[in-house]
Amino acid sequence: MNIKNIVNQDIVNLTNCESEPIHIPGSIQPHGFLFGVKKDSLKIEFSSENTQDYIGLTPDFLLGKSLYDIFTKEETKKFLDYSNATVIDSAKPFVFALNDISYNTTVHQSGETIILEFEPFPDGTLNLPNLYNQTRKFVSIMEKATYLKEMCQEIANETREITGYDRVMIYKFDADYNGEVIAESRREDIVSFEGQKYPHTDIPVQARELYIRNPLRMIADVNYKPVPLLTIDETGDKSHKSLDLSLSILRSVSPIHIEYLVNMGVAATLTISLLQNQRLWGLIACHHYSPKILPHYTRLSALLQGHFLTSQIAVREVAEEFEVSQQVDKALSKSLTLLHEHEDFIEAFHQSPSVLKLANATGVVISYHGKLYKSGLVPGDEDLIPLLKQLAKTYSSNGVCTDRLLGIYPEGKPLTKYAAGIIYHSIQSGPYDGIIWLRAEQVETINWAGNPNKAVLPNEDGLRLTPRKSFDLWAEEVKDKSEQWRKSEINAAANFSFSLQKHVNFRLIRIQEDKNRILNEELKSANKELANLNWISTHDLKEPLRKIQIFASKVLDREDPDLSAQVKDSVERMRFAAEKMQLLIEDILTYSKTGNMEKVFEKLDLNAVLSEVLQELGTVIEERKAVMHADKLPELQVIPFQVRQLFINLISNGIKFTKTDVQPEIMITADKVSGEKIEHEKAVAGTQYQIISFADNGIGFEEEYRERIFDVFQRLHPAHKYPGTGIGLAICKKIMENHKGFLTASSELGKGSVFRIYFPV
Repeated sequence: MNIKNIVNQDIVNLTNCESEPIHIPGSIQPHGFLFGVKKDSLKIEFSSENTQDYIGLTPDFLLGKSLYDIFTKEETKKFLDYSNATVIDSAKPFVFALNDISYNTTVHQSGETIILEFEPFPDGTLNLPNLYNQTRKFVSIMEKATYLKEMCQEIANETREITGYDRVMIYKFDADYNGEVIAESRREDIVSFEGQKYPHTDIPVQARELYIRNPLRMIADVNYKPVPLLTIDETGDKSHKSLDLSLSILRSVSPIHIEYLVNMGVAATLTISLLQNQRLWGLIACHHYSPKILPHYTRLSALLQGHFLTSQIAVREVAEEFEVSQQVDKALSKSLTLLHEHEDFIEAFHQSPSVLKLANATGVVISYHGKLYKSGLVPGDEDLIPLLKQLAKTYSSNGVCTDRLLGIYPEGKPLTKYAAGIIYHSIQSGPYDGIIWLRAEQVETINWAGNPNKAVLPNEDGLRLTPRKSFDLWAEEVKDKSEQWRKSEINAAANFSFSLQKHVNFRLIRIQEDKNRILNEELKSANKELANLNWISTHDLKEPLRKIQIFASKVLDREDPDLSAQVKDSVERMRFAAEKMQLLIEDILTYSKTGNMEKVFEKLDLNAVLSEVLQELGTVIEERKAVMHADKLPELQVIPFQVRQLFINLISNGIKFTKTDVQPEIMITADKVSGEKIEHEKAVAGTQYQIISFADNGIGFEEEYRERIFDVFQRLHPAHKYPGTGIGLAICKKIMENHKGFLTASSELGKGSVFRIYFPV
C-alpha cells in the first residue's frame, strides 16, 4: 500500500495572498489529530501523520480500516447515530475514548467525507461553562452600555476574563474591509493597539469567506510544525487529492499569516467572527504572547460572547442612528414649516440654521433663477457655478451624495476646503437650479499598525509575498474627504429637496396664475367691447345701412330726367357697397355667435339637415343648374343650427367657385375611419371619426393655401368675380372645433376641391 501526503506545496510561493488556497492546506495543527472517513462505510480515507503520538497507531495501519476496527463496536454505533443526525451539534462534540484517554471529537461533513477532529482531555472532565452567570453578565452589560463602542469594550473585558488571553480586541471593518480596533482589553505591560487600523490586504477575500463559513479559529502555537494529512495513493491515480478544511478547527493556517503573527510578536490567537446580514462586520481577535490551547467548552463560551455582541450590533447602530435622526428630523420639520408658510422662503429664509442642521452640513447653497442663495461656509461663486452646472448636467434626475467630491468632480480641488463632501438635488426650474449641502474637508490621520504595504521579495524558488515586519505606528494623512453622510441626513436632504421643488413649482404656478388673471381681465374687457361692437353692428350700423339701401333704391326707381347717368351710377355703387357691408356685418355676427353661443347637442339625422339646406339653396341651385349627389348620411350628436350653417357654407362654396360655362357638380359622401389613420395634428389615435366629404368640380386652389383658406377674411379670388366676405370657411372651422372635430381641404388648381369634415364618434 503506497501512502502519500496531500500537502499543498504551492501554498508558500505567492505574489498575491488573495490567490492562496487556504481552505485546502493538506495539513493540520498538532494539538489534535484528524480522520477523514467515507460516509457510507466509515472507512478511513484520510489520516493525519501524528496519530501514533496520540493513540499509538500509525497512519499505515489506520488508512483503509473502518472505525469499527479502531474503536469499540458500541462506541462506533453511537457515533454512526451521531453523524447521521440531520444537524450535527458542534456545541456537543462526540467523545471517543482510547487507551483510557477521552477525546472531544468535532465532526462535520466535507463532500462525501466525514471529518473527525480529535482533541484530548486526559482527565475526562468537561469543564462546562456557567451559562447562567455568563448570560446574567451580558444582560448587565446591555443595561449599562448606552452606545455600541461601550458595549464592545465590556465584551472585550468579559471575553478576556473567560479565555485568559493577554489581549482581546474588537475589530470593525469599514466598507472596503480595512479594519480598526474599536475596543481592547489587555495586560497593562503591553502596548495598546486601540484606534489602530489594518489594511484590507491583511485579511484577503478568501480568508473573509472562511470567517463567514466558520465563525471560530484557533492557533495554539504560531511556531507549530504543520502535520501532513495522508491518504492511500491508489494505482494509476495521478490526480492530487485534497480535503476541504473550511470548517475545521485544527486546519493549518497560511504560512504568510503565521509570519505576520511572528512579526507582530504573537504566539497564539483565537478569532471569533461578528456577522451582520451574512456580511463580516468585524472580529473578536484574541492574542497571547506564549502558546495557549483553549479547551473546547471555553472556546464555546468565547463564541457565545460573539453571539451576544452580534445580537446587539444592529440594535445599537439603529439606536445611535435614531438619536442623530431625531435631531435631523427636528431641523427638517422646522425647515419645512418655514418653507410652507412663506412664499419668499428662498430669498428670506435660506439662511435659517435648520436648513444646515437637517443634513448636519457646514454650508448650503440654493441656486434659483441664476442667483445663489448661500448660508454657512461656502466657496465663492466663481467656483460654485461651474460645479452646479456640471451637477445639473450629470445628476438632474436622481441627485448625488458623496464624501469625496473629487471622485465625481476632479476639477473641484479648490472647493474641498468648504465642499469635500456634498449632497446635491436638482430643482427643475432653471438651467442649473438646485440645492447643495456642503461638508468641509476633514483632514484625518490614520494610524496604521505598520506600513500597510506588503512586499514581494525574492527567495530560492522565485518571488514570495512577505508581510510587513514592523508594526510600529505608521501615520497616513488623508485629505480631500469629509465626514461620511448618515442615512438619516441623506433622507432628510432628499425630503427637503422634494418639498423645495414643490414650493418652486407652486411659485411658478402662482406667477402664471397672476399672469392668467390679468390676461382674463383683459379678455373680459375685450369681450365686453366686442359685445358692444356686436350691438352696434346689429343695431347702430345695420339700421343706417338699410336706410341707405332704401333711399338709393328710391332714387334709382325714379326716372327723373334731371338725373345724369353719372349720378345714377354713383347711387348704384353706393347701394351695392351698402349691401356688401351689410353682408359682411352679418357674417361677422355669425362667426361671433359660433364661438360664444351655448353648445346644445342633439342626436340629428344629417339627411334631414341636407334636405333643408338644399331646399333653402334651391334658387341658387336652379340658377346655376347645379347637380347634387349624396350618399346616405349618418345620425350624429351635433349642434343643429351650426351643422346647418356648415352644410350651407360648404355647398354654397362648391356652387359659387366654378367657371361660368361649367355646370357645378357636388358629391357628398360619408365614411368612418380610425384616428391613427388620419394625418392631422388633431386626430386622436383609437378614436373613430365620421367623415363627410364635399367634393366639387370648381376652380380649385393651389396646395400652399390648404390651411390659409380657413383664416378669417382670407380671399384667394377677386370679390367682383366671386363675391363674399372671406369668413365662411373660418365659420366652418369654428363649428368643427365646437364639435371636437376638425376640417381639411385638398385641391388641384382648375380641377376642383374636396372638403372633409371629421366628427368624433
